[in-house]
Amino acid sequence: MKNIAVAGTGYVGLSTGTCFADMGNRVTLLDISEEKIAMLERGESPIYEPGLNEMIRRNVKAGRLHFTTDYAEALADAEFVFICVGTPSGVDGEADLQYVRMAAQSIADHMHKPLIVVNKSTVPVGTGDWVADIISGRLEEPMEFNVVSCPEFTREGSAIYDFMNPDRVVLGSRNHVAAEKVAQLHLPLRARIVMTDLRTAEMIKYASNAFLATKISFINEIAAICEKLGADVEEVAVGMGMDKRIGPMFLNAGLGYGGSCFPKDVKALEHMAIEQGDHPALLSAVIDVNQHARRWAIDNLTELLDGDLAGKRIGVMGLAFKPNTDDIRESPALEIAQLLQKVGALVSGYDPVAMANVARTNPDLRLVEDPYELAENVDALLVCTEWNEFKQLDLPRLKACMAQPIIADGRNIYQPGLMQELGFVYRAVGRGETFAVEPGFAFA
Repeated sequence: MKNIAVAGTGYVGLSTGTCFADMGNRVTLLDISEEKIAMLERGESPIYEPGLNEMIRRNVKAGRLHFTTDYAEALADAEFVFICVGTPSGVDGEADLQYVRMAAQSIADHMHKPLIVVNKSTVPVGTGDWVADIISGRLEEPMEFNVVSCPEFTREGSAIYDFMNPDRVVLGSRNHVAAEKVAQLHLPLRARIVMTDLRTAEMIKYASNAFLATKISFINEIAAICEKLGADVEEVAVGMGMDKRIGPMFLNAGLGYGGSCFPKDVKALEHMAIEQGDHPALLSAVIDVNQHARRWAIDNLTELLDGDLAGKRIGVMGLAFKPNTDDIRESPALEIAQLLQKVGALVSGYDPVAMANVARTNPDLRLVEDPYELAENVDALLVCTEWNEFKQLDLPRLKACMAQPIIADGRNIYQPGLMQELGFVYRAVGRGETFAVEPGFAFA
């Protein structure tokens, strides 16, 4: 059993700390937000993540998981402290490191014995050295510590599974012994461990997220071409994904990426490149294509509703940036809803878990209790988040609620042929008119 402190109780910190506790370690979760710590002490998670609440309660009951707002308490017995605070985008797209700085300063102020500081927040290349300088410059007397970069690769909505079943664990440090100690923490996961230097580890994180974002923007650009040429992007993606060099993941055409990672990480990497005098044309194009993907909804709804959205009633199905999370940061749905409101549309929204967050941040958006209420007397429905609940709807009942049976499916969750049979006017992303091939059929 190791003693671990985790600074930050967002998606990364809460899942990291809880999973380490579940692996048999003693973990103290630390946050400067008294509200978040009070929620956790009541057995309530400040975020929605499938399976997380039960895991938190189990480890609290076992005495392995503790919560505090006090750095001195968190670091009292800690051998490791993980920095898992937010790094939002700054004005020019750069990563805002104010919370990392505050964490590093607080660690320096309260550490009283040798400590391994693990950067798990997504931070610009060079931040590990910067954190080490902050701590060493603030210590009242010399004390041994080492900084290790251990970037996270978990997905919201499957954070527990991803932590417990990682493709790899990346570790970077100037001190090989410190990196080996962090590697020991991860040995029960039986994952491949990549050992490198601080800056390379930090770049691996950014390069990985930028590449995945590139795949999403690529397939959305292909979808736009498919619509013009009468091809089906869903079948294109299947055919592409069979190539082992490409793979099927992140080839789902739609309204583009959102959330707390891809938008800010691609912008931050673009900013780093520009600062060094480079011209990151591909990264810039990924951002532009992603932004343009939102226009699909506006353009298609305008066409389907006779060229004018003013006064039209439109229901937005799904408000979180992806399913299985209540995270609405950089949500395509909310951006599109605001664009629709600007042109005079009367917009309502529904999401299975993100409603409370939306109500706090988007007070002008009318929210309803279920998909059928959302469909009541609307001129069109727009699918923005691929929740399983939406895939299982009683479609004839949904149609009966609508003033006009128009659905613009921004996530391609329905089959065009079935929707047409049911009498919907149906539009999906990149799905042109093609001949029908039964699933699983392949030419010899």
